[in-house]
Amino acid sequence: MTVWLIVILGAAGIAWISWQSFISEPISKQSESIVFEVPKGANAKRIASLLHAQGFLPKPQLFVWYLRYQEKHHLLKAGEFEIQPSFTVDQLIDTLINGETVSYEATIIAGHTFKQTLTLLQTLPKLKQELDITDIEGLQKAFDVQGNISDKYPYANLEGQFLPETYYYHAGDSDKTVLLRAHKALLSVLEKAWQGRQKDLPLTSAEQALILASIVEKETGYAPERAEIAGVFVNRLRKNMRLQTDPTVIYGIGKDYDGNIRKRDLNSKTAYNTYQMAGLPPTPIANPSREAIEASLQPNETKALYFVAKGGGQHEFSTNLAAHNRAVRKYILNK
Repeated sequence: MTVWLIVILGAAGIAWISWQSFISEPISKQSESIVFEVPKGANAKRIASLLHAQGFLPKPQLFVWYLRYQEKHHLLKAGEFEIQPSFTVDQLIDTLINGETVSYEATIIAGHTFKQTLTLLQTLPKLKQELDITDIEGLQKAFDVQGNISDKYPYANLEGQFLPETYYYHAGDSDKTVLLRAHKALLSVLEKAWQGRQKDLPLTSAEQALILASIVEKETGYAPERAEIAGVFVNRLRKNMRLQTDPTVIYGIGKDYDGNIRKRDLNSKTAYNTYQMAGLPPTPIANPSREAIEASLQPNETKALYFVAKGGGQHEFSTNLAAHNRAVRKYILNK
């Protein structure tokens, strides 16, 4: 055997060992996974270089050759992927082609107004800001609503249109995308609840049910009472009694609300002051939960006409004004 043949066989053996190492060994010696972003339009060489720079894939050129050999170099997709250091190169390729991209949570909170909802969404990581809170016309167009109640309530027709739930998004998704999904979910829940509503409710449309649900949502943080509170409001509507609910007054005060409701607020003539106006306000005042919507369309059959907060999110219910006044003295005036 000649020296040259020995050299060639030796080199081939080293190459084979190197190749087997590349195929079978983990792609990194790091101890923790990374969230790796594949930029839109990046080719295999660029992806390999980015991984190598983060301490993964010690032989980036072999990765590129291997992809081309498998004819998979054009199948890599953009997005964020969780890459484990224990991956083999084949597992890495499978993740970059077939893996789920990393998702993030966006929670719409029950009882929040539209402005609160959008402001919170726009603080979330990796979520593109497509909506401008100051562009009222653009916001209305985005969600297919029309007109304002007045300049004092610029977001009135956007209130209550988004179902409070946790939604998942990917890097590059937008605030508009999340809200459109929440709006679609709201319409679905509202339609189902409206179709299954109790008979003879004093509500003429699903939109009125949504308005009532938003008030129920704001009136109680204690879930078991939702249907009872809805029952009180339904009773008052049937008797043409004013709803006299503080959350609508607060919404009517708008940005001037400082945490207190004063006598002048109760006497003010706003579109949302249910101490001064009969029936429901013109729009929802917040995003109602699924449970508040269902409670408003399946309220308890109760004789109660009044309620007052007694602490812990719970209320004392009364069937007449005298009993209600006693409850007010007990829980409010004697504090």
